Amino acid sequence: MDVDLGGRIAIVTGGASGIGAACARGLAGAGAKVTVIDLDGAGAERVAGEVGGTAVAADLTDPATLDGLDLAADVLVNNAGFQHVAPVEEFPPDRFAAMLALMVETPFRLARAVLPGMYERGWGRVVNISSVHGLRASPYKSAYVAAKHGLEGLSKVIALEGGPRGVTSNCICPAYVRTPLVENQIADQARIHGISEAEVVEKIMLTEPVIKRLLEPDEVADAVLFLCSDAAAFMNGTSLVLDGGWTAR
Repeated sequence: MDVDLGGRIAIVTGGASGIGAACARGLAGAGAKVTVIDLDGAGAERVAGEVGGTAVAADLTDPATLDGLDLAADVLVNNAGFQHVAPVEEFPPDRFAAMLALMVETPFRLARAVLPGMYERGWGRVVNISSVHGLRASPYKSAYVAAKHGLEGLSKVIALEGGPRGVTSNCICPAYVRTPLVENQIADQARIHGISEAEVVEKIMLTEPVIKRLLEPDEVADAVLFLCSDAAAFMNGTSLVLDGGWTAR
């Protein structure tokens, strides 16, 4: 995709692997200087080294850590997240709180930090990696579904506030992507549903999409680049759905 981000600064959270790493590579390829933030410091260093960017090792669920980061950006990609699969009555409350902190409060705090600079420059792109679960629910994913629905709402508020000042905010809503997060939950799904791991992919992950495959991280990164392009300058407060037809049902 022909996108010129020369001279722009981009922040990608959860950038050490999966979607985040693909986004970092795509943004750097478009000319942006990328800061990769991840709990996995070694992974962040590796990706940042590949793209000529900067790595920051940080626990983004810790407000003190977040407030201590000296950050500026023209592009903010809120991607960091994790999954836990359990029925509501068995879901650990501390896990629930941590997931909402990482996937709702962290994007808020990061946006709060970088928006003044975006407003001053009259240009900015906030791209929130939501999920089809920001639009639909699935059993055993109470925290993830709640967090992604919350992220959708936050994104819309930023869109309304930022649009008049040159800043757009949008969500990307992929179905299952071939990432470590998805691969790591297959065993949990198999245990909860009492089926084999192979059946999890076929009978759970690929049941709703009519295109029967996992999405690739680079496809999500391409959508991020599109939202940063001039062609998407009027897209604001919306959700770009990459679900293979899931929500068409």
